[in-house]
Amino acid sequence: MDITVEFLSTIEIFSLLKAEEINSIAGLFKVREIKGGEVLFREGEEGNELFIVKKGSVASSIRLPDGGERQVAVFNAGNFFGEMSIFENAPRSATCYCTEQSTLLGLHEKEFYRMIEQYPDVATKIMYRMLNITTQRLRDTGEFLSDMVHWGEAARRRAITDELTGAYNRRFLDDAMASQLELARNGGTSLSLMMVDLDFFREINEKYGHEVGDRSIVEVVRIINRVLRESDILARFGGDEFVILLPDTSGETALDMAERTRRDVGSNGILKGYSGRETGLTLSIGIASFPENGDDVKSLKETADQALYRAKEGGRNRVVRAGS
Repeated sequence: MDITVEFLSTIEIFSLLKAEEINSIAGLFKVREIKGGEVLFREGEEGNELFIVKKGSVASSIRLPDGGERQVAVFNAGNFFGEMSIFENAPRSATCYCTEQSTLLGLHEKEFYRMIEQYPDVATKIMYRMLNITTQRLRDTGEFLSDMVHWGEAARRRAITDELTGAYNRRFLDDAMASQLELARNGGTSLSLMMVDLDFFREINEKYGHEVGDRSIVEVVRIINRVLRESDILARFGGDEFVILLPDTSGETALDMAERTRRDVGSNGILKGYSGRETGLTLSIGIASFPENGDDVKSLKETADQALYRAKEGGRNRVVRAGS
């Protein structure tokens, strides 16, 4: 199949060339007939050829962190692609495949540099147009990838956080407890664990409704976060139950933080403005610490849960530290 000057003159990267200049380089391109669905190259492979679509369509996709793929571009008749591997001598940055029966013009790396040597003026004009188009393409792709990064971060956050409160979820807590305990054991430091329960929350839900209950939980989390440090980990364990991990924190320090948390929540007047006698929520908190109250995750959780049970049995709105 002949590569006509008439066709090449319609390609944007040749828009600065005269007919005789296009004719001088037409023989450097090789015609390739590609079936629909056929992969031209894959992301990460070595690249040594750029392509121009003469007929048909080529799609470009990138791998996602979760193992899937996302289409980022489609090249139709007149478009070029694959130039970055030649310009930068870098692996393919994406996978390209034909979405239908297509006719492509291929320019091998050797022919590309041959053009530069034999026709420097022509090559300069072509690369100038390529640079303009590629710069815009990279800008668009960069914006897309930035969106992908935010999307990926949002997906990651959704996987490890509670949707209502923004606190970590139980899945994250299980991993965090194991890793924090290992760090404390290896570093010879303390680790304290708080089990937190909202008092009479079922009755509040029944009296005020679930919407008010949800708002109350969100407000409680906001108040707790004001007490916690950057290194501390707050996780929603159940409907009205929370667990707080306090790295490098003794039982005495944990007790002080728990009492401050209990007072701040109890004096906030969370339910003020709603009909009923209650104007606030109260917390019951149980505390256990490594190494004195347990040397593994299971024993720490059980000991903290027992302390929480004592706090609730003792009248609620109080803190109980294991061993006290």
